[in-house]
Amino acid sequence: MTSGLPCPICEGPDRRGSLERSLRVLAVDDEAPALEDLVYLLRSDPRIAHVEAVTDATKALRVLHRAMDAGQPLDAVFLDIRMPGLDGLDLARVLSRFAQPPPVVFVTAHQQPAVEAFELKALDYLLKPVRPERLAESVHRIVHEVWDSKTATEPATPAPAQPSNSTPPEMGDEVIPVELGGVTRFIRLADIRYVEAHGDYARLHTATGSGLVRAALNGLEERWRSAGFVRIHRSHLVSLGHIDELRLEDGHLSVTIGGAVLPVSRRHARHLRQLLVRRARPTPGAGQPAGVLQPRNGLGS
Repeated sequence: MTSGLPCPICEGPDRRGSLERSLRVLAVDDEAPALEDLVYLLRSDPRIAHVEAVTDATKALRVLHRAMDAGQPLDAVFLDIRMPGLDGLDLARVLSRFAQPPPVVFVTAHQQPAVEAFELKALDYLLKPVRPERLAESVHRIVHEVWDSKTATEPATPAPAQPSNSTPPEMGDEVIPVELGGVTRFIRLADIRYVEAHGDYARLHTATGSGLVRAALNGLEERWRSAGFVRIHRSHLVSLGHIDELRLEDGHLSVTIGGAVLPVSRRHARHLRQLLVRRARPTPGAGQPAGVLQPRNGLGS
């Protein structure tokens, strides 16, 4: 749906031609008429290729995580503030803990939360009813943000590989929505001990329980590799930092995590050993049962 609305700041050498008609954004508003209007205006902008629309923060998180799992993270979020349940400011706080937070543009009828919104590093703050030229300015800022981000992540020379025990601190703060008995609960990535394939879903296990996310194990493996997660079996992805034991019995390798014993397939065994050896600290070997490699501070060797 396009209407040829004017985009007064799209023209000229600053348009970032490579990003023209390439932005993918999410619109969040619990009021259907306001959401429809916003989606219409966004789709009318020549720089936006795709618009997702949802009516609450929980659905927004699902869409964002699904996009990241598919390797196509959304470029920005247009977010109402006054919503039932998690409001826009709550959602912005959650997004700020993502490894790569999307730019947030608040779209609201209220001026009062503006200070708090910008404290959360909002890219822009639009008042309803949204004027097309004002929205175009926000999109212009998003283009610059995405361009700068792409430039910053494309070094002139290949960057050296990070050591396997180097975990970006912000990764552990990422928050994931999981389904638990019909209730959506939010857990930190750092609290996940291991992940179990569950058909079209994955079950995330923590010290206090487990919950389901709609995601493939392959996607989670790729996305969380830099946070210390490694595949040990076609059905399991584990956090290296939560491994208590690496055990070899009757020629079969397994890991123990919080009382759970998980098999390690032959194809993954060597890589797992190498990663654990790199992470391990030297510990006295005396007193360990044969066939058991006990870690120190939760790390295997």
